[in-house]
Amino acid sequence: MISVAQALEQILATITPLGPERVSLLDALGRVAAEDIHARRAIPPRDNSAMDGYALRWQDTQGATPESPVVLDVVEDIPAGKVPEKTVVAGTAARIMTGAPIPDGADAVMKMEETAKDGQKVRIFAAAAAGMDIRRAGEDVQPGERVVGKGEVLTPSRIGMLASVGRAFVEVHQRPVVAVLATGDELVEIDEAFLAEGKIVSSNSYSLAAQVLDCGASPLQIGIARDTREDLIAKFKAARRADIILSSGGVSVGDYDLVKDIMKEVGNRMQFWRVAMRPGKPLAFGALEGVPLFGLPGNPVSSMVSFEQFVRPALLKMMGHRNLFRRIIRARLGEDIRKNAGARNFLRARVEFRDGRYHVVTTGEQGSGILKSMVLANGLIVLPEAVTHARTGDEVMVQLIDGSLERMESPEYLKD
Repeated sequence: MISVAQALEQILATITPLGPERVSLLDALGRVAAEDIHARRAIPPRDNSAMDGYALRWQDTQGATPESPVVLDVVEDIPAGKVPEKTVVAGTAARIMTGAPIPDGADAVMKMEETAKDGQKVRIFAAAAAGMDIRRAGEDVQPGERVVGKGEVLTPSRIGMLASVGRAFVEVHQRPVVAVLATGDELVEIDEAFLAEGKIVSSNSYSLAAQVLDCGASPLQIGIARDTREDLIAKFKAARRADIILSSGGVSVGDYDLVKDIMKEVGNRMQFWRVAMRPGKPLAFGALEGVPLFGLPGNPVSSMVSFEQFVRPALLKMMGHRNLFRRIIRARLGEDIRKNAGARNFLRARVEFRDGRYHVVTTGEQGSGILKSMVLANGLIVLPEAVTHARTGDEVMVQLIDGSLERMESPEYLKD
């Protein structure tokens, strides 16, 4: 049996990022760039107006006041997107809209609120300064500047930047296809749930597939393998076309727990099959003809917690991500917890932020078959191997497992 840290180290050492694929810009959202992308031109390409107003020579406005305005001839209207045709000379101005190019000769923009149009003339009520309300060419991006780096996640702002530099397609790391396989004679599909007494729905097939989707990969449902060598081997062979294989069940020590034995046979190598953690101790990891294979426990909580600790980081690494792990916070414990030494415990918990700090309590019964304990949880209390007792008021580590703490009923800044 190995530690959680040792298991994670062995797993990640075998995982390499998948190769690139070319996708359309919006399909790249949330993906990891597999190339450096440089701007081919300046952004903005030329000086433009930051305001609706009048492009003019700042010297012509000196001394202007509401009581004694400067009057200029309007030589042109320049909406956004139009190339100026006139040159602004002494005593003239051009009406200009936000984003429109600055005409030759102008070196300032006076906002509309400080002016009054009078036929083909405009009265200016304030003095301008050189460069006022002009956005300079290249002030956002210079020609040749790297705007997205290889390995960066393509966020909405980066998608906008790529659009601004004219990239309709981008190379990103491929999404792994993850074969999801459940094992056990007791399992049935959803539509068979009420047809056979003593059977249970294969919920792991769906919770694991949902976890795969949640981290950006693509699940491939292989179905249910019965507790026979022939069916297990057939299902594992069918899963070989995936980039990672997940099976749940059949990795313990019972007479019908055949997965770890099959893993040793089907052109496979198995690196370990037990980890010092609870829930999730019976966890096998190896490779099937070069395809990483996780043999997760059959209990629903155990399989989901094991996925969080090991499979999710592996999938994120495959997709080119650098940040592979869930956020860890420190929270004040709201109850006493006892555990045995020797295993790292992951307790399903509910975290909330109040009075300027995080508080946490467990979600109740912590049995590995109590799926409701995961439904109610937004975090996992992590108690190290040597800890046997955590007391009310202690500060404990909590691994956040969803985005609920990133959302609020109203923005905090509205409370100032």
